[in-house]
Amino acid sequence: MVDDLEGISVFLAVAEARSFRLAGERLGVTRSAVSQALQRLEDRLGVALVQRTTRSVSLTEAGEVFFAAVRPSVRQVRDAMQTVRDMQARPSGLLRITVSSIAESFLSGTLLAGFMQACPEIKLDITVTDDEFDIVETGFDAAVRLGEVIEQDMIAVSVSEPQRQCATASTAYLERHGGPRHPGELRNHACIGWRPRPDTAPYRWEFTENNRDFDVAVDPAVTTNDMGMMIRLACAGAGITFGMVETFQPYFDRGELVPLLEDFCPPFPGFYLYYPRRERQPLKLRALVEHIKRSGKRSDPSPRRIFTKQIRRLPTGRCAPY
Repeated sequence: MVDDLEGISVFLAVAEARSFRLAGERLGVTRSAVSQALQRLEDRLGVALVQRTTRSVSLTEAGEVFFAAVRPSVRQVRDAMQTVRDMQARPSGLLRITVSSIAESFLSGTLLAGFMQACPEIKLDITVTDDEFDIVETGFDAAVRLGEVIEQDMIAVSVSEPQRQCATASTAYLERHGGPRHPGELRNHACIGWRPRPDTAPYRWEFTENNRDFDVAVDPAVTTNDMGMMIRLACAGAGITFGMVETFQPYFDRGELVPLLEDFCPPFPGFYLYYPRRERQPLKLRALVEHIKRSGKRSDPSPRRIFTKQIRRLPTGRCAPY
């Protein structure tokens, strides 16, 4: 029985990761141990669950059927085990959180340091990434994103004040070319744009006028996926760029950049810690939510459900100086 349960956990990790190496990293064992445990499970079942090649791992037809059947049950068992652990009333275990790069600063520094001191038996695993994925499917307990890009029907707790975007350029650029008085004039300027990947179109700069949202498809002279490069080019006078005011604020304070088109850039909901609705939340996650409430980082009176109306694609970058 123990061997069966061990093999099922290994099989689920392989099926979700589609990789023996990644499954081993998730489970904290070697690739060889993963392969051996899976082989023992297949021997007991008398059928191959995984198709192995030198370059890829895929599920057989039997593997797909087995995966769909056991995955919900294993989740229920894990939830039940966590519930029993929670009865000890001491938050503990590994808390996995994914954070978008532009939101990373809201869950770092004193906030997390204070949480670690309050709950020393909880270990944190924080992944900073701008990739979009289902946090439940990938095994994360929670995530931090802008409220506008959170999946529907998630519980969300504010971790920041409202945010704002704006365009910006250096004084040298403005002295040579002047500044736009309306977002539509951006098409006549050298712009420094952002896109997350080479196979995607540049981000369309978003504005509001007379309570109406609109965007401008600028034709960037330079396009990159790195906010640090965007800022360096803007400071050097290469053109106008666009992003979060908080990211640009140190450069505004030093006079290296000048905010533009602020009348067309009202605030919008900020960053939220969000997690799936469950009948019984893990104690370790509840502890973090309560810590955020006590820290004063939130503006909502209570956790709430987020219903997305639109997707705002913001320039981000792990190298962005927050």
